[in-house]
Amino acid sequence: MPVDGSKPPRCLTDRNRAWDTHPVFSPDGETLAYLAMARPGYESDRFRIVLRPWPRGKARILTENWDRSPSSLCWSADGETIYATARNLGQKSLFAVSVETGQVRTVVEAGSVSSPAVAGDRVVFGHSSLGGPTEIHSVNPDGADLRAITEINATKLAAARTGRFEQFTFEGWNDETVYCYVVKPIDFNPDNKYPVAFLIHGGPQGSFGNSFHYRWNPQAYAGAGYAAVMVDFHGSIGYGQAFCDSIRGDWGGKPLEDLKKGLAAALKRYPWMDAERVGALGASFGGYMINWIAGNWPDRFRCLVNHDGNIDERMAYFDTEELWFPEWDHLGTPWDNPSGYEKHNPVNFVKNWQTPMLVVHGAQDFRVADTQGLGTFNALQRLGVPSKLLYFPDESHWVLKPNNSILWHETVLAWLDQWLK
Repeated sequence: MPVDGSKPPRCLTDRNRAWDTHPVFSPDGETLAYLAMARPGYESDRFRIVLRPWPRGKARILTENWDRSPSSLCWSADGETIYATARNLGQKSLFAVSVETGQVRTVVEAGSVSSPAVAGDRVVFGHSSLGGPTEIHSVNPDGADLRAITEINATKLAAARTGRFEQFTFEGWNDETVYCYVVKPIDFNPDNKYPVAFLIHGGPQGSFGNSFHYRWNPQAYAGAGYAAVMVDFHGSIGYGQAFCDSIRGDWGGKPLEDLKKGLAAALKRYPWMDAERVGALGASFGGYMINWIAGNWPDRFRCLVNHDGNIDERMAYFDTEELWFPEWDHLGTPWDNPSGYEKHNPVNFVKNWQTPMLVVHGAQDFRVADTQGLGTFNALQRLGVPSKLLYFPDESHWVLKPNNSILWHETVLAWLDQWLK
């Protein structure tokens, strides 16, 4: 729409019923680039880069044959290249895409790249890793001479002890390659035995990759003396669209098999991990998986932490504000496809629960209603399973307020210490 408001808005993408986002003009103003999905009602479909002549013209999909889903983009100064970020095998890499051919090359592979922009003859962007928070970096267009511009967090980072991290692969479901990160405890000594914090990511179309975050940061567990293990099970993003799509209709199948095989692979690979002292933690889908594990893998873990996790997939459909999400992942509604909701429903296996569990929930969570967490706690208490409830009246699906976050970490780590140390 005109900036002076003289004309009403005109929809540019009315033919696509799926998600269109992130429009960016070329330097000469003659081409509009944006990101588009193809399947309506599916938030984790693959974004493609689309080019559209301006002001009117036929759109051209630039990256139809690239099996990655870009999340941000910018143009080169000459308009011949688009720089894009995308999840990539446990990283969030920076790529260069030829505007003419769609050919893709990697500029920065490791770590997590965000908000790329062109400055002179270099590309500037935010960069973080499991070793530290975001700082502004720059790099030559060919990927050479990567350097930090800022050191805003240097003093605080130097004052904090962090664990070294590494990535490995193993054969998961159907013998397909699955990736896993391990963060070693601080002051690591290979002659010691360390308890394990087994972290399960949300989504399920998500990832615990090589990035630094202020929620569910594995360094918090490494700092408390734990080895952190994070499996990017089937359904995770950054490993190709088929890998991501495979979660559909199989929430408790492929992911659980990957988690079992991934934990076994980590324990075999790292003999300093104590196989007898392992706790599993997760939020959102990870919280669902904790409830699923409690009923279907009940004898593996010393303790569990369930943050905002469903206990009843059928009722969760009627509770959530995000109806299209379960409709996609469970292949319909509970009345059209009841088996899709009962196939992997934790409530059907509550009778098997025996592992001590900490339940965390926010009253303002409309993604996973707090009744799911309260129901989980009720069942644990009625079964006589050691359990505790941490309830935030002022938080949503995420714990965002600093003091609440401190309480969250203190409570979670204390629960792990109680059962694993």
